[in-house]
Amino acid sequence: MKKLILIIFALVLGFSTNAQARRDRMGNPVINREPTEEEIAKYEQKLEERKDEYISNFLTTLEADDFQKEIIKQYLNSYFDAKKELLKVKYERIFDREQAIKKLDDTHFKELTELISDEDMSKIKEMIKGNFDEKEVLKEKKKKRKKRKKD
Repeated sequence: MKKLILIIFALVLGFSTNAQARRDRMGNPVINREPTEEEIAKYEQKLEERKDEYISNFLTTLEADDFQKEIIKQYLNSYFDAKKELLKVKYERIFDREQAIKKLDDTHFKELTELISDEDMSKIKEMIKGNFDEKEVLKEKKKKRKKRKKD
C-alpha cells in the first residue's frame, strides 16, 4: 500500500513538474508550431537586409574604386545566393556538400581576379572563409563619426 501511494505521488509530482517546465517566462504554455508564411517572409527580408549591410561593411575595407566595389558587391551577392542554394540541396554524404562548396569558393571569383588587386582578392578570400571581423569596421566607423562631430 505504501509503495502504491509513493508511486502515485511520484507520478503526480513528475507530471506537474513536466507541465510547468514547458512554459515561458510569463507562465504561458509554449506551443511548438510551424512558422506562418508572413513570419517566413519577414525573416527572409531581415536576412537580406543583414546580408546587404554585411557586404557594404566589408566593401569599406577594400581599396578599390567605386566601379570595382560595385562589381565586387554583385559577385558577393551572387556568391551568397549560390551558396544558399547549395546548402538547400540534399546530398547523400556531407563530403559531397563540402566538395560542392569548395568548388564554388574556388571558381566563383576567378574572373574577378583580373579586375582587382591581389590584396583585395585576399581580403575577399578571407571573408569567404569567415575571417572577416565586422565589429572592427563598425568601431572604425564610430570613431570617424566622433571625430567629425568634434571638428
